[in-house]
Amino acid sequence: MNLVAPLLFLFLLVSTAHAEKIGEVSTEFILTGPNSKIVIEAFDDPIIPGVTCHVSYPTKGGIKGALGLVEERSEASIACRQTGPITLPSNLKGGQEVFGKSRSILFKKLHVIRFLDKKRNVLVYLAFTDKLIDGSPKHSLSSVPIMPWQN
Repeated sequence: MNLVAPLLFLFLLVSTAHAEKIGEVSTEFILTGPNSKIVIEAFDDPIIPGVTCHVSYPTKGGIKGALGLVEERSEASIACRQTGPITLPSNLKGGQEVFGKSRSILFKKLHVIRFLDKKRNVLVYLAFTDKLIDGSPKHSLSSVPIMPWQN
C-alpha cells in the first residue's frame, strides 16, 4: 500500500507558515553578549492566500540568550491584514495553527491560531505562548475582514 500521498496530504494540513524576519530593535544593552531585542517577523497564511500577519516578540540577550539557554518572556503581538484577494477553502477548520515558533530550549512555543467568524465574515488570528507546566494568559488578537480585493 502506497502511503506517500496520504502522508503528504496530512503534512500539508498540519504545516504552518514560515516567517521572514522584517527587523529588530534593541531594548536593553548587555555588555556580555547580544542585546535584548524585540523581533518583528512576517508570514503569509499557509492556506489562505491574501492574508499576511506580522508578529513581534521579545528576545533576551546576554550569553545565555545567545546560546538559547534563557527562558523567553511569554509575550507577543500580532497584526494581520488583507494583502490580496482572499479565497477561503471549502474545508477550512476553526482553531487551526498557522504559525509556530520555539521560544525556549524546553517546552515553550509561540502559536498563532486562525478562527473564522462566519457571522461577521472575518478571519481572527490569536497569538499566544504556551508552556508545558503552566500556560500564559498573555495574548494578542488581530482580525481580517474578508473583503473584495481592489487593485
